[in-house]
Amino acid sequence: MKFKTDENLPEEAARLLEEAGHDASTILEESMGGDPDPDVASVCLAEGRALVTLDLGFADIRAYPPEQYPGLIVLRPGRQSKTRVVTIVGKLPPLLDTERIVGRLWIVEEDRVRIRATNE
Repeated sequence: MKFKTDENLPEEAARLLEEAGHDASTILEESMGGDPDPDVASVCLAEGRALVTLDLGFADIRAYPPEQYPGLIVLRPGRQSKTRVVTIVGKLPPLLDTERIVGRLWIVEEDRVRIRATNE
């Protein structure tokens, strides 16, 4: 699976995905820090990468219909500390073994995951 982590996530998030055998790049590695959300979404779509972000804007299915993307993962930690964010990202690899991400929006909280696809 291919992922792109947003600029609001620590670099460790991408490394955790890589350690689990996935291809992960970051917005900052591609000098896209500060780019508008639609540009980030377009790049993820063009590269076939699921986006992992803290940005709630990507949870708006009217603006970003899940079925049009390789996957959208919005993290919702109780507090946005580096430790909590990295802990939540660490929960993703086992989920990817059992749940489809392509065409879906995952809202990942500390104690649950909500999955939404607008065409289901």
